[in-house]
Amino acid sequence: MSYFVTGATGFIGRYLVSNLLKRKGTIYVLVRKDSVKKLDAISKKMGWDRKRVVVVDGDMTEAKCGVSAAQLKTLNGKVKHFFHLAAIYDLTAKAEQQRVANIEGTRNALDLAAAIGAGVFHHTSSIAAAGLYQGVFREDMFEEAEGLDDPYLRTKHDSEGLVRQEKRLRWRIYRPGMVVGHSQTGEMDKVDGPYYFFTFLKKLREMLPPWMPMLGVEGGRINLVPVDYVVDAMDHIAHKPRLDGHCFHLVDPQPMRVGEVLNTFARAGHSPEMTMRLDARMFAFVPSGVRSVVGNLPPVRRFIGMLLRDFKVPKEVLKFITYPTRFDNREAERALRGSGIEVPPLEQYAWRLWDYWERHLDPDLFVDRTLKGKVRNKVVVITGGSSGIGLATAQRVAEAGAITVIVARGEDDLFKARDAMTAAGGKVFAYTADLSDMADCDRLVKTVLEAHGRVDILINNAGRSIRRSIELSYDRFHDFERTMQLNYFGSLRLIMGFMPGMTHRRKGHIINISSIGVLANSPRFSAYVASKAALDAWSRCAQGELSGKGICFTTINMPLVKTPMIAPTKMYESVPTLTTEEAADLVVKGIIDRPSRIATRLGIFASVVNALAPKAYEVVMNTAFELFPDSAAAKGDKKALKDERASNEQIAFAALMRGVHW
Repeated sequence: MSYFVTGATGFIGRYLVSNLLKRKGTIYVLVRKDSVKKLDAISKKMGWDRKRVVVVDGDMTEAKCGVSAAQLKTLNGKVKHFFHLAAIYDLTAKAEQQRVANIEGTRNALDLAAAIGAGVFHHTSSIAAAGLYQGVFREDMFEEAEGLDDPYLRTKHDSEGLVRQEKRLRWRIYRPGMVVGHSQTGEMDKVDGPYYFFTFLKKLREMLPPWMPMLGVEGGRINLVPVDYVVDAMDHIAHKPRLDGHCFHLVDPQPMRVGEVLNTFARAGHSPEMTMRLDARMFAFVPSGVRSVVGNLPPVRRFIGMLLRDFKVPKEVLKFITYPTRFDNREAERALRGSGIEVPPLEQYAWRLWDYWERHLDPDLFVDRTLKGKVRNKVVVITGGSSGIGLATAQRVAEAGAITVIVARGEDDLFKARDAMTAAGGKVFAYTADLSDMADCDRLVKTVLEAHGRVDILINNAGRSIRRSIELSYDRFHDFERTMQLNYFGSLRLIMGFMPGMTHRRKGHIINISSIGVLANSPRFSAYVASKAALDAWSRCAQGELSGKGICFTTINMPLVKTPMIAPTKMYESVPTLTTEEAADLVVKGIIDRPSRIATRLGIFASVVNALAPKAYEVVMNTAFELFPDSAAAKGDKKALKDERASNEQIAFAALMRGVHW
């Protein structure tokens, strides 16, 4: 017995060939000349017996699939089963590409099968052939398909129609559901279907703890089937007698709703679940015309487009969130009865799909994650660059090949840092400036632009922190003025100085080192937090104006870091803090990923709790305020400064709320 397979290098095709090799006979596979190496790699990986897998040169877009007359003669009368799997399975492909591959390709495959006298033509269609049918679509239904405006749905429907009209050959049609990876290995060849939402789930996992309840969508029922079920079912049904002229739905008889599917993968990826899900049908009372007008408003379209780009979700996928079709599969169940072939519950193998995606398909794996790729030969200005976070960051970007400009007030430490990085091979330049002096800020901007021509990345790191209760600040209004002058006005002056060049070039990145205190509203830091919050708010407003001009703002709500700035508070010597190297890692992440915000889970959690239950959060903060008194430095008590120590209770609380300023 011999077989002929088109699409053998495709995902379903390679597994089908493996199944057919368990039977007797030769397997002829149609392969383009430029895909022979791909077939060789697949056959080696799958462990095929190449003596039984014979390559037939051809091209699905040509008449009779481009098979030569000599090959047609050789194949004539030998092929009992002709499996046609070659097609485009991609919602985002262009309409003409899909027409040529899916419709013309099927027409050419039928002509080839007829020319070689094939026994049975096995056509791999899809549940997409039903379009967006409202209700239950049976296996004997075809013309009843609805909502075929989408090129993918239309070409799948029309290509199946060609097979149904065929009079020269006996045929069988298989309509698989949405095919996902192998249920035993998790293997998948591309991001498709539910995989498009994995990036979103991963970002939720990075931002929030897995027990955090989320709001989601209920959606329609989405039919997922693993590739091993599909090929096992096709192989079994193809070899059963008296089934010609039938169509078989290879689907899950109990499909899950979109929200349930996403939650299943959320559990697999340790991401927060959408515990409260909205049914899109509840918005059906809004007239379709109104929904269309709102959806086409420029700001709405741009916002949705931004979210889809960030989460790498094609807009074509959105229509399937409310998928309306259910599939009856009685013919397939009858044909598979007694075989033991059935769809495994998604819960049993979802973790394998997630694991394989995270190791092999996650789009982030293919992004240039190196700092060198982002900063090489770019001008990076770092304020407060002579010590602490600024110095650790400068060392990293200088090592990565940036033209590194460090700024600080103290000349000795600044030049010492420059010389050390230059000796290590970095291109480092140092400029002194008092950033609390607006005239000095302007002088610095002019000097840097004259010397280097531009600034690609500005890292506003220089800052002043004051830990003092409001009651001790009644006669110290200058505390608020000093922090605002440096942390807000100084940073803003530099941004405004370098921004014209960035907008002219339509690219630039501003990174502001803010504080976790802005999210946690830390007591005793009213002066410091207010100054950082001002810069955060200004940046959010600026981003709304300048994102269209290629300017990116990143705010880093930095947790407590062991730097000279926190040295006056002796208690901090006994509580958990980040090292400057760990803090620099966050800055590097900001440079590479260019997110709007970088914050710890605790910082985000504190902000969410404060928004949802402000009074309860107020109790927590007041408890912390009472637990952590003003330091001896804040009181100006130099004698008590030597004996200042953290209590066990303070250390335990600080460890629980790691990184928050108390």
